[in-house]
Amino acid sequence: MQPAKSPTISAHGANMPAVAYGTMELPHRPAELVAAAIKAGYRGIDTARKYGTEERVGEGIRASGIARKELFVTTKVTELNAREADFLNSAETSLKTLGLDYVDLLLVHWPQPKVPFAETIGALVKAKRSGLTRHIGVSNYTIAMLDEAVHLSPEPLLTNQLEYHAYLPQDRMLAALRKHGMILTAYCPVARGELLNEPVIGEIGKAHGKSHAQICLRWLIQQPMVSAVPRALEQAHIEENIDVFDFTLSEAEMKRISALRARKLRIANPPERAPVWDVEPA
Repeated sequence: MQPAKSPTISAHGANMPAVAYGTMELPHRPAELVAAAIKAGYRGIDTARKYGTEERVGEGIRASGIARKELFVTTKVTELNAREADFLNSAETSLKTLGLDYVDLLLVHWPQPKVPFAETIGALVKAKRSGLTRHIGVSNYTIAMLDEAVHLSPEPLLTNQLEYHAYLPQDRMLAALRKHGMILTAYCPVARGELLNEPVIGEIGKAHGKSHAQICLRWLIQQPMVSAVPRALEQAHIEENIDVFDFTLSEAEMKRISALRARKLRIANPPERAPVWDVEPA
């Protein structure tokens, strides 16, 4: 198979791959899967301290034989390390675990209300200015949190990584991010499998000769300033998820899929760390 060519999304001096390989909960062969993803054409790899996959991600990167400069590697600092010293130590530990000199993007994984945002964002900025990361951003921030973070950061924030799929509207968040020139990076892009049995998705997929997952991913990345981070545990699914750049959904098809947002299904909502989410229109 000829590797798919993933376009990039440009913002604040970064070129982020439109589709990256997600490494949360890789229960078996994680290094092999990462190497397979890179071989299939992925140039974005997404991990986090909380995932426990950084070491295997690093092994997969080295096994792939691809030059480091060709990859866009993202990791995240857990909310348990929101204090400045802990935050910077976590970032340094991530680099050692990955076996890398820097990451391309460092994110605050979840907001931490017990620590002043100024301290956490300040640590994020220090991580960039000390060379630990090329770009910085946040994850799971509400609109109000996002606005505060942008105000506090003298360095541009590249993205807010959060749950987004055809069952969950994010119109207000998209508008807020575009106002700041930022990207929405969508995790749970197929609602952890919920969308794989959706008849509307299946009908559109049949018309294009594409799978449910490919239609879901195409719907996301066809929107301005939206990237996606799908996870896959099999070679075939890894290749399937990046093979989404050779077709285009019509305006009518995009609207049919967007209508599914009326379900307002949120998958990732851990009570111990989730903020009070913004209320979005259907």
